[in-house]
Amino acid sequence: MAEIVIAGIMRAGAYSPNHIGNDAAIFNATADQLRKRGCTVNVYSEEQFNNGDVKEQIILNMCREQKSIKLLQRKEDEGCIVINSGYGIENCTRERMTRILLGNGIPYPDSIIVNTDEAVIGELKKAGINNCWIKRGDFHAMHKEDVSYVRHAEEAQEVLQEYFYRGIKRAVINRHLVGDLIKFYGMHGSPFFFWFYPFDDGHSKYGLEAINGKSKGIDFDIDYLKEICHKAAEALDVKIYGGDCIVSPEGEIRIIDFNDWPSFAPCRNEAAPFIAKCVLNTIKEKAGKPTKK
Repeated sequence: MAEIVIAGIMRAGAYSPNHIGNDAAIFNATADQLRKRGCTVNVYSEEQFNNGDVKEQIILNMCREQKSIKLLQRKEDEGCIVINSGYGIENCTRERMTRILLGNGIPYPDSIIVNTDEAVIGELKKAGINNCWIKRGDFHAMHKEDVSYVRHAEEAQEVLQEYFYRGIKRAVINRHLVGDLIKFYGMHGSPFFFWFYPFDDGHSKYGLEAINGKSKGIDFDIDYLKEICHKAAEALDVKIYGGDCIVSPEGEIRIIDFNDWPSFAPCRNEAAPFIAKCVLNTIKEKAGKPTKK
């Protein structure tokens, strides 16, 4: 069997808010696991990738920069094997993710997609939405201010205006869901799945987990959570994923966020061999397939 040579592209620090070390750690652990399985993994920064330094035909990446994502998509169209797909990474931006998850019948909060310069008070009141989350719709969150919790429609209007002044043109408004907040990690087509209560474990990016607070340990169907995560990963076209969901007091599960290749921080050592196996299976699956036109 020919040697498998992989370009590994690390995530730019600006897109790892409060998680630079964790993102680098899972990436390096995965690269080590691939090397143990006989692969060559050459590691690059997003900057090197965008400068044209990557010539390998197999690309494993944690990219988030817009320029990087467009280049990944072009490489994929030219026949390179790209994991996660540049198209999948783009699908995990808020507006696209919201449309895709709702369009595929995946449980998700009631949502309104808006221009940040439009009036929303009437629409929110008509929908019966008071407490809600406003999230930048155009791209991945980079700052704490890209995700805002508000308590009524008038406050939502003020926050949208702030987004507009910051140059963010589109936003998604999600109804706030009461219940236990759960964070999960997995890989499409893999038996690996890990979940935990982030607030209870002190795991946080922006401190917003405090809104839902300490978990009550509400019973829920773990197999159903795995099923909807599998469906979401398939619909969004991401192999390596993580996200958040809310379990309501009645045990209903709704996904509130879904991300391409997160940090896997609480389960890094357990996850890395499974990510490596997922990568190799994806390479095998995609090798020999015709190039997209």
